[in-house]
Amino acid sequence: MSAEVKKEIQLEIAHVLFIDIVGYSKLSINDQHAAVEELNEIVRAPEQFQRAEAASRLLKIPAGDGMALVFYASPEAPVQCAVEISGALQEHPRLHLRMGVHSGPVSGVIDVNGHANLAGAGINIAQRVMDCGDAGHILLSKHVAEDLEEYEKWRPLLHDLGSCEVKHGVRVSVVNLYDDQFGNATLPRKFETAQKRRMRLRWVETATALLVLAAIVAGIAMFSRYRARPTLAPPERSIAVLPFENRSEDKANAYFADGIQDEILTRLSKIADLKVISRTSTQHYKSAPENLPEIGKLLGVAHILEGSVQKSGDAVRVNVQLIKAANDSHLWAETFDRKLTDIFSVETEVAKAIADQLRAHLTGREEQVLAAKPTENLEAYDAYLRGLAYSLKTANTSANSLGAQKYLKEAVRLDPKFALSWALLSIVDARGYISQTLQPTLALREEVRQAAETAITLQPNLGEAMLAKGQYHYACLKDYDTAVRYFEQARQFLPNNSQIPASLAYVARRRGQWDRSESYFNEAERLDPCNLRLLGQHAVSYKILRRFPEALRKFDQVLNITPDDLDTLVQKAAIAQAEGDLSRASELLAPLHPADDAPALETQVYQAILERRPAQIIPRLTEILAKPDPALGYYNGELRFWLGWAQEVAGDRAAAQETWRQARSELEPFLKEQPENDSLMGDLALTNMALGDKATALALLERTMAAVPIEKDALNGPGSIEILARVAAQMGEPDRAIAALQKLLSIPYIGVLAENAPLTPVLLRLDPMFDPLRNDPRFQKLVASPVPNDAKQ
Repeated sequence: MSAEVKKEIQLEIAHVLFIDIVGYSKLSINDQHAAVEELNEIVRAPEQFQRAEAASRLLKIPAGDGMALVFYASPEAPVQCAVEISGALQEHPRLHLRMGVHSGPVSGVIDVNGHANLAGAGINIAQRVMDCGDAGHILLSKHVAEDLEEYEKWRPLLHDLGSCEVKHGVRVSVVNLYDDQFGNATLPRKFETAQKRRMRLRWVETATALLVLAAIVAGIAMFSRYRARPTLAPPERSIAVLPFENRSEDKANAYFADGIQDEILTRLSKIADLKVISRTSTQHYKSAPENLPEIGKLLGVAHILEGSVQKSGDAVRVNVQLIKAANDSHLWAETFDRKLTDIFSVETEVAKAIADQLRAHLTGREEQVLAAKPTENLEAYDAYLRGLAYSLKTANTSANSLGAQKYLKEAVRLDPKFALSWALLSIVDARGYISQTLQPTLALREEVRQAAETAITLQPNLGEAMLAKGQYHYACLKDYDTAVRYFEQARQFLPNNSQIPASLAYVARRRGQWDRSESYFNEAERLDPCNLRLLGQHAVSYKILRRFPEALRKFDQVLNITPDDLDTLVQKAAIAQAEGDLSRASELLAPLHPADDAPALETQVYQAILERRPAQIIPRLTEILAKPDPALGYYNGELRFWLGWAQEVAGDRAAAQETWRQARSELEPFLKEQPENDSLMGDLALTNMALGDKATALALLERTMAAVPIEKDALNGPGSIEILARVAAQMGEPDRAIAALQKLLSIPYIGVLAENAPLTPVLLRLDPMFDPLRNDPRFQKLVASPVPNDAKQ
């Protein structure tokens, strides 16, 4: 972003470094001018400053005795800049600076003098954080510190100071950044004063007999503070709702217990004064686990709600208990015996009681939301809870998408005014459309639109309806500006919903804004630290960027929660293939036996092809395709393409040609219903290439590029370039193939084969489709180049 901003800039997340000259007011006028000039000289020297300025992604705001530097790339940028400035100050002993860093929303304006300026919490809190420090301090807001904890190099440098009272009585949580080379390890005076006040009170209250012990403990605590970084304490008004135990005699009522838990959690999550962990992070735990302190620490919450539900006929018993996580002490418990018709009042009472126990402030709007009934039709509500249970399942499969869709359609049939169910139906359909767990037909896209429109018409202030509208514009239309507007509107009504920052991460990723996407992923994970889908998608981003070690660490987080997760194991195998470690890939893939998971099966076939030993996989693939699963849709034709490729690598060209002809006849009918499905068009382009039909293959490629241009989709757009490289290599056009490969190796993107790893020099060396290029010196140079890392357009 250039220094000359527009009259108004839409609200966006920025990373702010606020710098202040300590003792400025005591200097003479001449010395003040000299100090500001010296500061400007020092600030312009750091590499982070120059890089951001060169990319027009830096805004510089003068502030009298200091300045604000506003970065838009990543939360690391202002911190690294502060570190470099701190190091440079050693050569300027007369200049004393203090610095504060925060990430938050800002909007740019032009002031009355025609100069660029900023407004918003991002800039205000950065200044408040800085105000807590003295000369030499680099202080970070807790929000920024939590972002940096994701990176191993920053962790030893973060030293939690607790909270500090600033202007208007507001308290901010602050972390001190320092080591032997930069920063200031001394406790800031504001914290020292507060600490002395606390110590005086403690001395008054402590018995004389414990004086010596108290001094020892205090000494140890002080020593520890300076020698080791303590864990950031969770906010007091924070809670996780664990799965409710189903105590009904009919164990099929488990969905009902899950639904009650989720509805209570949803009501709590709409209270802005609370931090509420999403259900996707808590569903991995038992109803009443024994290790609550450990769970509280992992989820970052101070309180945990446990409960049970017993349903018999039209009678329901709901038992809940609120527990302080740190010491497993019970704070409040209640049992509700009600008729099924009164179930909504139970959900409301529980949510209000917890808010009261945690001393959360409720706005008038939030009180209305807590008391709202989503529907008067209990049958519709029952169907909704069944659909909700499917939508919350960890695996993003066709079976789960179809199950959710089925029951949510039944819910809105029973009650056409059930806005919440319309919203969830739209979200489920949109997710299925973009992930292709549902066939991405024009009819499905229209269903997404109609369901979202109906929800928001019925209930204009329903956060879930706004989220549904955003998902429609993102997933179905690729209208990212409109999608972001709806997501930001939804955030006001759903402050604890991890789907919103996650959706913003996906939008930023499609736009090629990788650092911004990373920041949103981190925000979502703070709300939902054990969400497997979220962790997996974050890992996929690293894979797309070819930052394979970081991707593997994220995938391992998933496996720590669900050790046998099929998709995660296959993703790790795909990375091993991209790194050329076929033995490691084989170890991961050999024990797996996917039958209805096309990407997993294709990754096993690709492994056999890369090893040039496809003979064993051919009979298995043939057996699966003998009875194709209709639910897989066009994936059956895609699997048949893979069978043909395996047969050709095995040397049976006649069988391969027959298989490819059958694959083409299976794929083509789907294109009529799915005219914008770029994956389907890519499959057909490769199949026609294999059959020697160059003209049709290239025509399909042009159609794919028009449907998903790189400018519109940095994630999937480059996939057509990979297919072009493959078609050109096979059809005798080495110049086009080499040019395409050179482009691909310079950018991040999602690959077109199997588990979508982007091409790497090692894959070019192993993949038989590029055999016609082996003797080309340009190709040999590409194969010998290092694996690109974090490549960007």
